[in-house]
Amino acid sequence: MQIIRIKSIPLLFIFTIFFSSTHAFEVKDIAHAVDVAGKQRMFTQHMLKDYAMVGLGNAFGTPEEDLKKIIYLFEEHLNALIVFNKDTLTDESLLKVQTLWIPIKLSLSKTPTKANAGKMQEDLETLLKQANDATQLFAKQTGKASGEIINISGRQRMLSQRMASLYMFKVWGINDLQFKDKMTKALALFKTSQEKLLASSMNTDKIRILLLKSKKSFMFFEMMNKSTTKFIPTLIYKKSNDILKDMNTVTGLYVKEENK
Repeated sequence: MQIIRIKSIPLLFIFTIFFSSTHAFEVKDIAHAVDVAGKQRMFTQHMLKDYAMVGLGNAFGTPEEDLKKIIYLFEEHLNALIVFNKDTLTDESLLKVQTLWIPIKLSLSKTPTKANAGKMQEDLETLLKQANDATQLFAKQTGKASGEIINISGRQRMLSQRMASLYMFKVWGINDLQFKDKMTKALALFKTSQEKLLASSMNTDKIRILLLKSKKSFMFFEMMNKSTTKFIPTLIYKKSNDILKDMNTVTGLYVKEENK
């Protein structure tokens, strides 16, 4: 029987814990918590990518259905993290994530429009930053350098979706004055992080193969970013999902290595 921890926190937070205690998805341990929290960062950008694809009227990859699935997963994982966590600072961070999430979820349920796209991007950017803070707090709880490797690997999933969402917004014609800076930073962080992961002592042969595969897929982002006239959203959508799949597997393998 699962024991629910009662704390001096808002009723909404307690209700979430109660609801989650009977839910199927559970965080197994602290290494898994870093992985799951890291996925929350990725989900913010994945939702933004799907939002843009729906707005573009591009049905490749069924983005409308995918968006519904990611909305569900974000909430499911958030509830599971709240139930699992025992650290006060991390609780505070998760509450901030939850507070930001409620109005965003409502906005995501509406038909994507250019008029609302800028606000959606800003809101999900804020949610991303808060989700990142929560992930770092979980990584700190591990007390090990390996926790940071899991954090970095998980962040690559987010960056794959961030680069793709920025690209989709550019194709959609959304005026973002900081687009170039955001894309440059995302590309640079992915590249340096991948090199750091390739040098990790936690790597197995399988992990290394997947890291090199993701590195090859990343080259398409670099090429597409240099083009100013030719836009291929379906290719970027596919490659972002390829990286996401491979780096999700890598992160899970790092979690297994951590728990050996």
